[in-house]
Amino acid sequence: QVQLVESGGGLVQAGGSLRLSCAASGTIFSTSAMGWYRQAPGKQRELVATCTIGGSTNYADSVKGRFTISRDTAENTVFLQMNSLKPDDTAVYYCNLARSSGWAPWGQGTQVTVSS
Repeated sequence: QVQLVESGGGLVQAGGSLRLSCAASGTIFSTSAMGWYRQAPGKQRELVATCTIGGSTNYADSVKGRFTISRDTAENTVFLQMNSLKPDDTAVYYCNLARSSGWAPWGQGTQVTVSS
C-alpha cells in the first residue's frame, strides 16, 4: 500500500520561500515519475511540477523559474522548493505519481498560504 505524506507548508509573505517535502512508502516511488499538484479553493487540482526517475523535470508555466522539484530516491522523498511566492500560489499542495489518472491514494496535503 502506497502512502504519501506531505509537509513543509505554512504562511508566508509574497516574495518568500517554502520547501515542501513528500515522504513516500512502497516501491512505486523508485519506479515512477513523481509530481507535485495543488488545489486552490473552488478550483480543480493542477499538476505544477514533475520529476522522472532520471531527474528530468517539467513545470507548469505559472511556476516555471520559481519552483524546483527534486527527489531523493534513497530516502523515497520528493521535494518542491518554492521561491518568489505569489498570492496565486495559495493552495493545498499534494505529491503523487506524475500521470493523468490511476494515482496512488492521495495524502492529506500541506497548506501553503501566501499573503500580499
